[in-house]
Amino acid sequence: MREEDLQMTEHHATLLSRNSVFQEATQGAPSELLEILENARNFLTTTVADSTKQVYARDWNSFVRWCDDLGLPHLPSSPDVVACYFTSLAMKDFRVPTIRRHCAAIAAAHREAGYPTPTSHPAIKELLHGMTRKIGCSAKPVDALLSEDIRRVVKAMPDTLINARDKAIILIGFAGAFRRSEIVGLNVDDISHRDEGIVILLRKSKTDQQGEGRWVGLPYGKSPDTCPVNALRHWLEVSEISEGAIFRGLDRHGNFVSKRLSIRSVGNIIKRAVKAAGLDPEKYSGHSLRSGHCTQASRAGVAEHVIAQQTGHKSMSSLKRYIRLGRLFEENSADSLGL
Repeated sequence: MREEDLQMTEHHATLLSRNSVFQEATQGAPSELLEILENARNFLTTTVADSTKQVYARDWNSFVRWCDDLGLPHLPSSPDVVACYFTSLAMKDFRVPTIRRHCAAIAAAHREAGYPTPTSHPAIKELLHGMTRKIGCSAKPVDALLSEDIRRVVKAMPDTLINARDKAIILIGFAGAFRRSEIVGLNVDDISHRDEGIVILLRKSKTDQQGEGRWVGLPYGKSPDTCPVNALRHWLEVSEISEGAIFRGLDRHGNFVSKRLSIRSVGNIIKRAVKAAGLDPEKYSGHSLRSGHCTQASRAGVAEHVIAQQTGHKSMSSLKRYIRLGRLFEENSADSLGL
């Protein structure tokens, strides 16, 4: 975790410890009650996914720096200050979904500190509605990495320790249609071997915040060079990882520098790999593996409900957006206009 993220986590813990409910309850409380209260704090801090907490931490720190630079209060803040901050983001060409994410981070910090949330003011809601109408909220699409691209990327990766990790990330992410958070969240004991391949337990994901978990099967690949099962096994062998997080940070000398790879690192790994393969890294992101799986499977004639079984999509309309974006030039009516 970056230093600023760590500071934000510590800040959250401090705010929670100052919560009036806990403060009153702990005064003169017996040790048994103190233990219960400590567990209550732990439950409260897990109401938001770890990946979301890290994003909120970055957004909150951005707001704090902006306020400090202008000499404005950030905790508690006011609707006027928040409105000016959001407007400054819009002037820097931030997309509306990103601004709304900053809004959620500011609201979360105020709630944890026990202050009214300035973002719930009607003026802020109207401001965001106005931004949506003015600038729109559509995301810039990234290209999907298809099977041909994956083969090209893997072929361009020399046999090094870092590339063994990156190759496993790319092939596992593509075959499993995993989100970045799901990739970095994998532990060694989440993997079960079968005759057909491996079974991966996703303990928690974006659409499973309650941690019910789901199993995802990854069969052996048709080619040893692009087999996700072989790539994962090779990485675990050369890295000598036998427990804990599967994917970890490495320096250029092959030394571990973190106990678990960060979510942001997955996107950087993909960009670096596609660039080495001669592709434009600006067109791809950490999402390209998941969208590529959906697109490639759809082109191969796989039924949507079967794809959803692998991706974990609970909304078929959401899955259809993946597929539709990746097949914009297939069965396109403009192609029949004779232009």
